[in-house]
This record gives sequence, C-alpha cells and structure tokens, in this order.
Amino acid sequence: MARVGGRNAVVAWVIGVGCAAAVGALAVIALPMLPVSVSWLGGAAGAPIASSSVVATDATPRPSGSASAAGAAPPTTCDQLYDEALQADLDVAEGSQLTRSIDAPETTATALVAALQPRVTLTCGWRSDQGTISTTLAVVPTDAGALAASALPHAGFTCTAQGERARCTRTEGDLVETIEAGGGLWLSTSERGWHPSGYAGRTAARVWGH
Repeated sequence: MARVGGRNAVVAWVIGVGCAAAVGALAVIALPMLPVSVSWLGGAAGAPIASSSVVATDATPRPSGSASAAGAAPPTTCDQLYDEALQADLDVAEGSQLTRSIDAPETTATALVAALQPRVTLTCGWRSDQGTISTTLAVVPTDAGALAASALPHAGFTCTAQGERARCTRTEGDLVETIEAGGGLWLSTSERGWHPSGYAGRTAARVWGH
C-alpha cells in the first residue's frame, strides 16, 4: 500500500495543538487557587513544630505566698532566719552556741517526713544552758500544708491555718514541736527546754514574709 507523505506530521500537529489547549484550560481553572496554595505553603513553612515548641521549666518548686513571692528569696543562712531582736535573745543566752548544717528535720512526725521527703536547705541547731533548739527549712511539694493538717492531728499535733499554709504544734513536757508548711516550703522547729518568745511565728515570718 502506498504511503501518503506528510500525514503523520499533520496528525501530530493537531494533537499537539489540542494538548496545548487542554493544558491552558487547566491552568485557567487552577489559577484562582494559586494564592491559597501559596499562603498554605508559607504558613506550613513558618508554623512551629509541636514537639520542639515545649519550653523547659524550672523543676524546683516556687513558693507561693512566701517571702520569695514577695520579692525576697527564702533564707539561705541562719542569720537570715531571725529578726534582730530574736537573734540577740539567742546570742545572749548563757552558753549559746549555733551549729549550721543540712541535717534532716528533728521531729517526732517521722511518718510525715518519710512521706514528704523534705529537701533540706538549712538546719540551725542552737544549744545553751537552757536547752536546745533545732530549726529546719526545706523544700516540699506544694500540697504539703494540706497533708500536714490532715495527718498530724493523729500524731498529737494541733493544726491551724496561717493563710495558705498550715502550722501544727505539739507539746510534751519540755518539748515543743512546730511544723509549718505551705507554698512549697517546710519549716520545723523542736524546742527542748529553751523557748524564746514567739520563736516559731517569728522565724515563719522571715520565711513567708508574714
């Protein structure tokens, strides 16, 4: 059969024109979506990745309603724990001697100490001819005050609310124990034979600011 020259070229040209027209039509149809697509890509490129947007926080409890919240950090040395008058009363006592440490709280409330596991920052131990005083400042969970108020009455303590914290006291003979907790801080004192006036309340004021 004879071959007709130029037929394939004509057919190819017609098909090419048709394809170009189809592509042009698709471009016209898609044109209105172009700004939306660009906007979406830009947003996706600038959007933060969820797993990397987590900001590390300080794990150390920040006391609430404490001296640190009022602008001053809790005491870090024994002299910061006392006002001038109380410091003078302690210093002038016959045979007065101060020992600074980070020893565990001296208290009969051993079950509460085991449960809260206070992280001791300061223990001030006083000894004089009158007796001994041991005061411990520590960091505890923020609900320690509520736990103390719930548990300590069963151990012979009497608890009262001091604003957002709890103060629990126990007296047995010449021993007076005070445990105060709230806002992530613990302050406990054991006075044996030596009871400076208002000692527990005055030291608490230095820790919590009131």
